[in-house]
Amino acid sequence: MNFLPSQLDDYIDQHSAQEPALLAELWRETHLKILQPRMMSGPYQGRLLKMLVQMNNPNSILELGTFSGYSTICMLEGLKAGGTLTTVDIEEERAGFVAGYIARFRESALSPGPQTIHQVTQDALKFLEQDDKTYDLIFLDADKPRYPQYAPLCIEKLNPGGVLLSDNTLWSGKVVEPLNPKDTSTAALLEFNKFVAEHDDLETVVLGIRDGLTLSRKRTK
Repeated sequence: MNFLPSQLDDYIDQHSAQEPALLAELWRETHLKILQPRMMSGPYQGRLLKMLVQMNNPNSILELGTFSGYSTICMLEGLKAGGTLTTVDIEEERAGFVAGYIARFRESALSPGPQTIHQVTQDALKFLEQDDKTYDLIFLDADKPRYPQYAPLCIEKLNPGGVLLSDNTLWSGKVVEPLNPKDTSTAALLEFNKFVAEHDDLETVVLGIRDGLTLSRKRTK
């Protein structure tokens, strides 16, 4: 979903960093082999994810919702050598596909050096409930109806000063349209957006790019 006129959107893409060849290949293969490829972070958002990781310089990243691994590799590009990334997705069928691209990334010039990468095949909510680690950056891109359930668990697992990046928070603009009582995803996103905007431990900014990307920084005490 793009909210800007296509001509302006094209201009932004042309004047932003371009995706490397490995990610361009992953983009194409996802469209050829995986259902609902629109769920993937696009090239522009991918460059933004890389830059946000570089700017925040985390030691540890948690990604909830791997899909085909595009956003995973973008964040690995920005993650310093020695950093750790854990990515969680419930779909076993895509795990091998993702692992193959992660292996190629690690062998490529894109890799900043040795990193620890944990690819977990599990329900994201169960993972959050069972995991005892904390993280410097969390990228939330899992199933939208459960965003309100993920939110407090993600905040709890963020280190002070850590950043929660939440994807699809404008949901094709449906968050400002009359709510269909059967639309559980939009209802959940409305609840989630209100929760992170008003949470005492967070400073939150919503970016109106693509389908909406929300940045929430956990306050230091």
